[in-house]
Amino acid sequence: MTELWFYHLERASVDEALPELLHKLLERGGRALVVSPDENRIESLDARLWTWRDDSFLPHGLATGADAARQPVLLAGEPRNVNQASMLFCLDGADPGEMDGWERVVVMFEDADPASVSKARDLWRGSKDAGVSVSYWRQSPEGRWEKKA
Repeated sequence: MTELWFYHLERASVDEALPELLHKLLERGGRALVVSPDENRIESLDARLWTWRDDSFLPHGLATGADAARQPVLLAGEPRNVNQASMLFCLDGADPGEMDGWERVVVMFEDADPASVSKARDLWRGSKDAGVSVSYWRQSPEGRWEKKA
C-alpha cells in the first residue's frame, strides 16, 4: 500500500530541502519522479540538482529528454512513471493522481505558498478519509525532519 507523506516547509525552500531527500533516496538505490505544474520550477530544479553541493551533483533528467526512462531522478510536469521510480515527489500543488504503484508519494509544500498549503490540506483530508496511510513531517529548528502526525 502506498504511503502518502506531507513535508511542510517552514524553514527551507523546496530548492533547499528536495536535493537532500533525493540524495538519501539514491543512496538506498531508489528512483524518483519529481512533478511540478510550474515549468519555471522544473528549470530551476534542473540547474540546482547539478550544483546542489560543491563536491557533488544529483544525476537526473527531464521527462522531455531522450533518455527519460534511464534517469534515476526525473523532473516532469505530470506524474507519468516512465523511469520506474519508487517515489513520487509532488511540488507546487501538483496532483499525484492515482497513487497505486508508488511505494511512497511525498507532497512538499512551502508555508509561504497559501495555495499549495490549501491543496495539501484538502489532499490530506481526502486521503485520510479514503483510508490511505498518511504522515505529516515538519522541520525542527535544527533542520531535522520530525514526524508530527
